[in-house]
Amino acid sequence: MRTYVPKGREAEDLSVGKDWFVLDAKGVVLGRLATRIARMLIGKDKPSYTPSLDCGDHVVVVNAELVKLTGNKMDQKIYRHHSGYPGGLKEIPIRLMMQRRPEEVIREAVLGMLPKNKLRARRAKKLRIYAGKEALARHAGQKPQPLAL
Repeated sequence: MRTYVPKGREAEDLSVGKDWFVLDAKGVVLGRLATRIARMLIGKDKPSYTPSLDCGDHVVVVNAELVKLTGNKMDQKIYRHHSGYPGGLKEIPIRLMMQRRPEEVIREAVLGMLPKNKLRARRAKKLRIYAGKEALARHAGQKPQPLAL
């Protein structure tokens, strides 16, 4: 039995008309939030999911500074990146990252769960994260639907 793959006009119809959703990160565990967001950006929960097309939805996350971490992650987790030059390893503990840029903590978790392919950058653009709740007014025109975890 063959797998049905939409092509042409039908494939274009699947990639337009994206919905907008709002997730409140207050008191939600970071990993569970990130997996839910990644599935929505990919579009895996839709019956019209096609692996080679970007058929996911837009996601707006509010209250990023109130996300919860389990275990000893607040004391032990460290973000590392390298500049490419000798001695260019930078290490930032998650406690400091949550104070400075809590949006980046969620963004890093979600991007790590997206597939590493050509659609990754396009899917990542559909994610908007805000530290507080007041920035939600920016997306009032899109009429985002609240989504509970």
